[in-house]
Amino acid sequence: MDVIKNDGTTNIGANIRRIRKEKGIGQTELIQKIDLVEWDFDVNLTREALVKIERGIQHIKVSQLKAIRAILETTYEELLK
Repeated sequence: MDVIKNDGTTNIGANIRRIRKEKGIGQTELIQKIDLVEWDFDVNLTREALVKIERGIQHIKVSQLKAIRAILETTYEELLK
């Protein structure tokens, strides 16, 4: 399982939260949109996990980051800055 860890200079969760809010998408809505897409990979993301990721409590899996990037229509650079 590939996991991306915050290294102290990047807060991926805070970036996800900021971009999600800028686009007017709630946490539940984001999870629902991810669930509606048939991905070529296993995403397995719950609202509880998203909350923890956004708070920086839980690391994000590569598959989750790919799905979130696609749904939020953003770039990896934006998510990782």
